[in-house]
Amino acid sequence: MPRKPRFFLPDVPAHIVQRGHSQEPVFFEDDDYHVYLRWLNEAAERYDCKIHAYVLMTNHVHILATPPDKNGISSMMQYVGRRYVPYINRTYGTSGSIWEGRFKASLICDELYLLTCMRYIELNPVRANMVNVPNQYRWSSFKGNAKGAENELLTDHSLYLRLGKTKSARNNAYKALFKGHIDEGELKKIGDAWQTGTPLGDDKFKVKIERKLKLKVGQARRGRPAKEG
Repeated sequence: MPRKPRFFLPDVPAHIVQRGHSQEPVFFEDDDYHVYLRWLNEAAERYDCKIHAYVLMTNHVHILATPPDKNGISSMMQYVGRRYVPYINRTYGTSGSIWEGRFKASLICDELYLLTCMRYIELNPVRANMVNVPNQYRWSSFKGNAKGAENELLTDHSLYLRLGKTKSARNNAYKALFKGHIDEGELKKIGDAWQTGTPLGDDKFKVKIERKLKLKVGQARRGRPAKEG
């Protein structure tokens, strides 16, 4: 079966998800998380991809990034994979790929979904019952976006910057968003979008994306809803 193509556009944010093979862990010790983030930072700088949010879970990763061109995200993820996979195999005496195929991704309508997608990503450890609040999880962008912690990996999106005139005001406004919950319908929309590669937004956004690409992108998800992730 041919691989399903993925599509990216300059300056259009994308939600990227990559899972471990057969849902097996891809991070084992603290050093693994540090190494992955270091190479992700190198890759983001090399290919000029702006990362707005991320979370490294035990067996998968979520990244929200805006590329400068159609190839930036794929190049960034390949750069990380070509270094991280050999590192894991060398460190733990394993062999072969650790990932479940290629990463999945969906284009995001920033005006409608960027901040919601950031919350979706940073709340992942809470939904997985690993922590009670996102601030308790070490391997995400939450402390940078909500508390102003130094994080060279992050680049503020223009919509995030609109939350306040000062860094403190933006942190507080962003943190306040987490007082509300993301309803099940929105969670399903976000999950279905990255699972199928369907643009996440309203019909106007989807038509705009398909006109730019000159083809139809993604599909409606069939069957049972995907598990949280």
